Amino acid sequence: MNRFLISTIGVMGATVIGTTISTQIISADSKPKTVTVGLVGDSDRQLWEYVKKDAAKKYNINIKLKLFTDYVKPNQALVDNSIDLNAMQTIDYFNEQNKHLGNKLVSIGKTYVTPIRMYSEKHKSLKDLPKGATIIVPNDGSNEKRALDVLQDAKLIKYDHSKKVPGVADITQNKKNFKIKEVNSEQTASALKGVDAGVVNTNYVLDAKLDIDKALYTEPVNKANKGYINIIVARKDKQNKKLYKQVVKTYQTEQTKKHMHDLYGSAEKAAWDIKLK
Repeated sequence: MNRFLISTIGVMGATVIGTTISTQIISADSKPKTVTVGLVGDSDRQLWEYVKKDAAKKYNINIKLKLFTDYVKPNQALVDNSIDLNAMQTIDYFNEQNKHLGNKLVSIGKTYVTPIRMYSEKHKSLKDLPKGATIIVPNDGSNEKRALDVLQDAKLIKYDHSKKVPGVADITQNKKNFKIKEVNSEQTASALKGVDAGVVNTNYVLDAKLDIDKALYTEPVNKANKGYINIIVARKDKQNKKLYKQVVKTYQTEQTKKHMHDLYGSAEKAAWDIKLK
């Protein structure tokens, strides 16, 4: 075999090897990168199914959704590194839980806020509520405080804000002598039939198919209530990962707002660009 032929074969061989290596690198780079996101409840899963598709198209990210049945385990799973992110909690809830977990977690982006509302099947406006009207509120700690805030924002009562977990007994002003009755959160929607009005969490409103747009009063989204905004959470030592920032960017888009409206109507509001007053 002459020297030229050997040289040519060598060049061709190097080209083939180089091409093979290049193809392998491209193939490795184009392989989807997986991010596991912890969620609670089916309504959040529906929205994240859209985000999942958008992330695959935009950044070649494979978002894997892991559903939990309670609100405690997703934060523990994040601390244990069994998931990458979670998106299932408000700022207030997160702050409290993070203390118990050694402050190892951090918020990396806002998602939505679901204002709590006051409803009635008997009256069309707040001014129609008679003296002595019966108003129900959820009886669990965080939701009862939120319900009392709604009643106070609506100028129906005032309560003692020095109480860490306020209840009906802490109401300090009630000019119309409203009968404020505590019931289990999951019973608030069905209990509306027997009372004048009630504060009902949005998930129970949706389950009961109540008309959100006919609420007597809607909780304002402002600085005082910013703790009710929901967030995406990561481990503190991994908060700057480019991959996680891309997930947040995918969520915080006009496209996600459209998905949100298609799924929930006016029940939820995108929170990442809200200007709090």
